[in-house]
Amino acid sequence: MNIKNITHHFTEQCPGDFSGNLMQRQTPDVMFCTVEPADFHQTELIDFNEELSIEIGLGNLESDKNFLAAQNLPGNIKTYATAYAGHQFGNWAGQLGDGRAIYAGEIFNQGKQTEIQWKGAGATPYSRHADGRAVLRSSIREYLMSEAMFHLNVPTTRALSLSKTGEDVIRDIQYSGNPQKEQGAVVVRTAESFLRFGHFELLSARNQTDLLKNLADYTIENFYPEINSENNPNKYIDWFKAICDRTLKMIIDWYRVGFVHGVMNTDNMSILGLTIDYGPFSMMDGYDLEFTPNTTDLPGKRYAFGKQGQISHWNLAALANAIFPLINDSEILEKILDDYGKRFWTEHDRMLANKFGLDEVLAEDEKFFTEWQQLMQDLNLDYTLFFQSLEKPASEIKTDDFSNSFYRSLNENELKRLSNFIEKYQTRKLKNKITETESLELMSKTNPKFILRNYLLFEAIQDAENGDYKLFFKLKEALQNPYENRFPEFNKKRPSKYDNQTGCSQLSCSS
Repeated sequence: MNIKNITHHFTEQCPGDFSGNLMQRQTPDVMFCTVEPADFHQTELIDFNEELSIEIGLGNLESDKNFLAAQNLPGNIKTYATAYAGHQFGNWAGQLGDGRAIYAGEIFNQGKQTEIQWKGAGATPYSRHADGRAVLRSSIREYLMSEAMFHLNVPTTRALSLSKTGEDVIRDIQYSGNPQKEQGAVVVRTAESFLRFGHFELLSARNQTDLLKNLADYTIENFYPEINSENNPNKYIDWFKAICDRTLKMIIDWYRVGFVHGVMNTDNMSILGLTIDYGPFSMMDGYDLEFTPNTTDLPGKRYAFGKQGQISHWNLAALANAIFPLINDSEILEKILDDYGKRFWTEHDRMLANKFGLDEVLAEDEKFFTEWQQLMQDLNLDYTLFFQSLEKPASEIKTDDFSNSFYRSLNENELKRLSNFIEKYQTRKLKNKITETESLELMSKTNPKFILRNYLLFEAIQDAENGDYKLFFKLKEALQNPYENRFPEFNKKRPSKYDNQTGCSQLSCSS
């Protein structure tokens, strides 16, 4: 057990409020406030990620259930919550901050830093009239999904443990005026850093340029080792370019696996290009560019699947405005953002080519990809299963192979349209410079066989709320090898009974 090795470099280098006052308020001159987690008297450890714990340097903490539930902490743990701001659904929201997250600090192992925080361990000054608790439902979703994304090779935060708190928490899952009691839970989550675009937006909005510079320097020195920070007049420009690069990779990976975040506010955007804040997310079932799992995002669908690239660009522009005082060159920032927009769709097409098993993107492929996208949209074919059906020698592909991805019966014209597209794909594949075996290997590494669909999470949550964790642990095992079809019972489209089920196709920000 290496809890004694947890440090607090962030709080040592940044101004804070050490009063421990939990009153929800504005904190204009500090970047964090010390807080004490809530007392829970009947905690129960559900799962512990020992492999991750050893990797980051904590060792086997499974026996220390108190720490995993934020209880009876040793004296070296100085808990705190950070202040940040953000744009929510495109509107400036001012100060926000860690309303449900409490930091334990950082741990260093083999030269790498990992921040550790509890989600759901009680109120902070940034809870905004809420209780700072989390429920078992949302905690299971984050615990499993963050690990699923990691094994899909998508940049993400990770989950260390899941505990029940033994208390009831009141939540209105659909904001319908019908709150219900739910079981409370705490997740320990980890990341190299949880710094967000919103941390920098807050300091910029308050004209605290010195603090903004200090935070940028802290971020560069600790998390961007590729940037020369000594005697480099362009280090902040280089840093913003690197943020764009990491963000681009993350969003392209979202498109690759069919992930929809659901609430891409700037306060939910990692400065390191990590997927953070798993709330009303969903893996996409039937292909739909307008799909958003977040009921709060209706009817505008700002954060729909097809808009995630555009929104990442918008959010980066908001960050550029925030760090402008460090760069003072609007032309260079605009150029970086313009380059992002161009590179994004170039990388997007390269990703699509990989999914189709194509070794390069040809000029004619823009038309090919557009036709495919319209076909998927009009026929509402299952995104994951469609690409699995392509994973065979192109000459052997038949229309019937795709029946498992139909969410409705297709008429004769629609089936003919699908057949015509398959013929075009077969013709396009003949232009590959790689062998068919190499093409299939490329596809198998790019297209998952297992995705953590919302209906599977829904079923696991229902069982867990009744004390049955068999499906929870089976899903945990399945998600560790998502590019292998080891659990064919999970590798199928969403059952029709879940089409309009709250918690499957419709979620809220409390999810």
